[in-house]
Amino acid sequence: MRLVSLPGVFRPISDTWLLADALDREPLPPGARVLDLCSGSGALAVRAALGGRDRQVWAVDVSRRAVLAIRLNAALNRVRVRAVRGDLFAGVAGERFDAIVSNPPYVPAPADAPPAAGPERAWDAGRDGRALLDRICAGAADHLSPDGVLLVVHSSLLGLAPTAESLLATGLEVDVAARERGPLGPLMQGRRAHLEAAGMLAPGAAQEEVLVVRARNPASTRWWSERRDVTM
Repeated sequence: MRLVSLPGVFRPISDTWLLADALDREPLPPGARVLDLCSGSGALAVRAALGGRDRQVWAVDVSRRAVLAIRLNAALNRVRVRAVRGDLFAGVAGERFDAIVSNPPYVPAPADAPPAAGPERAWDAGRDGRALLDRICAGAADHLSPDGVLLVVHSSLLGLAPTAESLLATGLEVDVAARERGPLGPLMQGRRAHLEAAGMLAPGAAQEEVLVVRARNPASTRWWSERRDVTM
């Protein structure tokens, strides 16, 4: 896969590829409809499109530059991706999908609300890092097909329990599709003082776990119980 990054558009890092690999393992039907929320460069959307040429792939981002990057990267890889500028699900109102993937901004920040502009908009997500994550969890069930799956990635510093509780409240079942432990990334390192003050990071702690949380309708027939590769 070929990718270019435009100024002001966040370049994919390891959590993007962890999520992409989790998507590759999902048994999606022929002609699957896939949505990439907070798409950024479009890496996940392009990966999804490459996974099946008959797939219908949407990519949504609030940034004009990101939408341009998505279209450019789709063209470079000779795949079709419908790039839409919008605020999360507002960009695909009324649509349902066989898979929804998202690597949203999830870095906790001193400000209550995410920034409206600037490079930090690609990673800052309010004091607890959940400003966009909670909205995705709350809205996903209304945009999944009966056998659809949500895959969303975030740091363990935000807590798995709040994510699971938010998804369970909408009637979805939840497990963890993938997890990877490693040193704190540079963005989290840069927020160490805030994380420690908020009780999200123990003083001197140097590692985090990146989680790919998976949610699905409990009535799904698509090998749900057999595919719990990683437990809660």
